[in-house]
Amino acid sequence: MLNCLYVGLGGALGAVGRYLMGQIPLPRMSFPVMTLVINFLGAFLIGIISAAAAKHGAGSTPLILFLKVGVCGGFTTFSTFALETTNLLGEGRMLAGMLYIILSVCLCMGAVMAGGMLVK
Repeated sequence: MLNCLYVGLGGALGAVGRYLMGQIPLPRMSFPVMTLVINFLGAFLIGIISAAAAKHGAGSTPLILFLKVGVCGGFTTFSTFALETTNLLGEGRMLAGMLYIILSVCLCMGAVMAGGMLVK
């Protein structure tokens, strides 16, 4: 039960961080740049946390649950990514939608790897 508290507190922190990043004023664009940035940063952070936990044998400690499941889970915005992609494709903006999918998957996977390499 205590683990749920760690995850919940981390999730609240991550969600507030995502909200605050969404408040950063950007020029009006028809491409969801901030969601892409948030997902990239979250992927990089979870790569660092996962690699550091593996390196130090701390797989499911309260701190790892707080950071990986809580903070990263609350911060990243895959559900928003899915909605924005569906909207782009539904509007007939196939190129933008496909570009968004490819960039999101490739950049975030690269960020996880980069975060892991940073720790090693």
